[in-house]
Amino acid sequence: MSQKVVVTDYTFPALTAEEGAAKAAGAAFAAHQCKTDAEVAAAVAGADAVAVQFATFGAKAAAAVKPGATVIRYGVGYDNIDLDATGQAGLKVGYVPDYCADEVADHTSATILTLLRKLVPLDASVRGGEWAAVKVAKPMKPFNDTTIGFFGMGQIGSAVRRRLDGFGFRFIVSDPGLSADQAHAAGATLVTADALLSQADLISLHAPSTAATSGFFNAARFAQMQSHAMIVNSARGQLINENDLAAALSAGTIGGAALDVFHTEPLPDDAPLRSAPNCLLSPHAAWYSEAAIGRLQGLVADDLARALRGDDPRKPVPDT
Repeated sequence: MSQKVVVTDYTFPALTAEEGAAKAAGAAFAAHQCKTDAEVAAAVAGADAVAVQFATFGAKAAAAVKPGATVIRYGVGYDNIDLDATGQAGLKVGYVPDYCADEVADHTSATILTLLRKLVPLDASVRGGEWAAVKVAKPMKPFNDTTIGFFGMGQIGSAVRRRLDGFGFRFIVSDPGLSADQAHAAGATLVTADALLSQADLISLHAPSTAATSGFFNAARFAQMQSHAMIVNSARGQLINENDLAAALSAGTIGGAALDVFHTEPLPDDAPLRSAPNCLLSPHAAWYSEAAIGRLQGLVADDLARALRGDDPRKPVPDT
């Protein structure tokens, strides 16, 4: 029986690399734009390898593919894949956590510098007819008296730290996966989460969304931060309670925020963050460059070829 490769949904202009990987192995190839669980299950029936972008891959889909099939997620996260279901079905699950590491690190670093130098409110003040640098920018520390805190420091967090290294910042990190020696080797001082909250002038989030981290940054945590401190999130939207953040910004509990990821995307029109002061928003754009798109599709195509050969994914999803 011939093998079968299925792409459940995609936003790319073409699927040349993915289709090429299937054809090179003599496998059938099918691409869909699935929206519902039922559509996904029907599309992947009998598939040996599946690539998923935004569609949900749930229990029905896990039961529909061939035994031992491989599911590859286009992207860094895999929240839309039911890992309990794929695990029970004995499926292999992979993802692509490294296709846009440089882009996200560049975006995050640029955002951090923009916030700390108050460029957004300064620009708005000039456009509004003001010419009052100190009034608008105060308080503002020099970089060599500024502490950057990392909530998690994996590949991207470490890349951000390297990009900021020449500015004279002090770096601290809270990460249960790091020892003090490992943090030191990464250029930061390991601290507790409470110390991170109280000491950092700006906190950059680089943690996955787990039971321990989801909603971690809430009203109580914002109250522990310094009133001028800021928070940057280009990791996972679930790390922050967005309503609590909007309230903290409006009350002046913290000094500013920049978000590229959200609980619901696109961000709803009535979301309180849209009207919160000192809040820089971008539409989940940190991953983007033309090169990153090609890199993502090429790596997924490579994983599809691996699956058809019977090999494991290049980057298996943890604990699957």
